Amino acid sequence: MRDFFRGMNALVLITALSIGACGTNESTTEGGSLTAVGQSARVDLAKDSAAELGHRLALIENAIGRWRRAANLTEVRSAAEEARNLVVGEAGPYYGDADRDGVIRGASKSGLIPGLRGEDAVAQPGNGDCVVRDILGGSWNEPSERWSVLDAAIKSWTPSRNTFPALPSHPQRIVGWATLALSTDSLETAKEYGGHAQLHIDVSSKAFTQCERG
Repeated sequence: MRDFFRGMNALVLITALSIGACGTNESTTEGGSLTAVGQSARVDLAKDSAAELGHRLALIENAIGRWRRAANLTEVRSAAEEARNLVVGEAGPYYGDADRDGVIRGASKSGLIPGLRGEDAVAQPGNGDCVVRDILGGSWNEPSERWSVLDAAIKSWTPSRNTFPALPSHPQRIVGWATLALSTDSLETAKEYGGHAQLHIDVSSKAFTQCERG
């Protein structure tokens, strides 16, 4: 029995040493010093950020698809509300139960793009230059100003004067079209707005999938 326990202790010691050797993840530099773990951690964080962005874009695309296929205005408003909330997040404008059915569709703590005070967004500059250009639409150093520009575009929009192309962020344009869809009483018109929103989620998804990461 003593020999058995001696053997088990030896096995545990060998296993612990083996795990310790594998877990350090250190590499020797030209100067002979050891580089601590850190690079791999940063890579993992970047992968997590990209995965979250891809997932959020997919959710928005799904909502827009249901908006475009809606059989009635109730379905349109539910889907448009969801798409808009997924873009703005709870710290952004227009967030909430827009169709007043008692449920916040697309409830999201963080928006796809920054909130009114620059709150954290799912889309990050590190996700790639195209993400900065098409999804974020440039700098968010003045977030309230970025949102006020959208407010003005929505208020001044008319069927004969589309003000949304001036917005550099394609997700902000989705918010614009969703806001119009939520306010119209025409199913045909609301679904037409969904077609416009589809164009902008297509651009956003392409910016994420086909542009080299920063």
